[in-house]
Amino acid sequence: MEPIFVLDNVTVRFGNLAALEQVNLTIQRGERVALIGPSGAGKSTLLSLLNGTQRPTQGEVRVLGRPLARLSPRERQAIQRRIGTVYQQFHLVENLRVIHNVNAGRLGSWPLWKSLISLAWPLGVDQAAAALAQVGIPEKLFARTSDLSGGQQQRVALARVLVQNPDAILADEPISNLDPERGREIMDLLVHISETTGKTLVVSLHAIEFTQSHFHRIVGLRQGRVQFDCPAGAVDGTLLAGLYQL
Repeated sequence: MEPIFVLDNVTVRFGNLAALEQVNLTIQRGERVALIGPSGAGKSTLLSLLNGTQRPTQGEVRVLGRPLARLSPRERQAIQRRIGTVYQQFHLVENLRVIHNVNAGRLGSWPLWKSLISLAWPLGVDQAAAALAQVGIPEKLFARTSDLSGGQQQRVALARVLVQNPDAILADEPISNLDPERGREIMDLLVHISETTGKTLVVSLHAIEFTQSHFHRIVGLRQGRVQFDCPAGAVDGTLLAGLYQL
């Protein structure tokens, strides 16, 4: 089966700074992969390559078997709609009701007129309600987003990705703004969704305590390079010490 993501000798430079350098990475469908490493190691840049929002300086990125650099804008957007991303800052409009934030995950597939109508008269209510039920807050469908806790807002952000129905879910430090208990709930939820739907899951984390219990593979990044790429059970204290050494 075709891998869902392939990075082939990829480098990303911002001026003289190499955010990623000569990265080779293959991720299969259904895998759960954790990206770890010190701040500035290149984890967020790698995720932005996978969802097509960042282009490499050199090398090739293939998503769902398609080389992104060789696609037309329309073809590229079609691929990007099949990759859902959950961000550290949630990216919600807090003065809107929850259903509108969830429906934002459908904007790529809705025509403009339908999106505008939905702001006044919510559409896709059943699908939004089902997504919120999956993330455990079905009663918040018409709540004002600003009234929710941080953990509930992260669940709304995840429901937004679920209505998009992507092939893969990327999450960039999804629990860094949450307390430990809410963070564990979100990590358990991400894994449950991956297990029950078969969606590929790639998550960048500083909380390494979740990596071995929640993921198949751990990729360690340091100074823009892949320092190790191992099955979760093979990552020990020696590898972690080398990854985070000053």
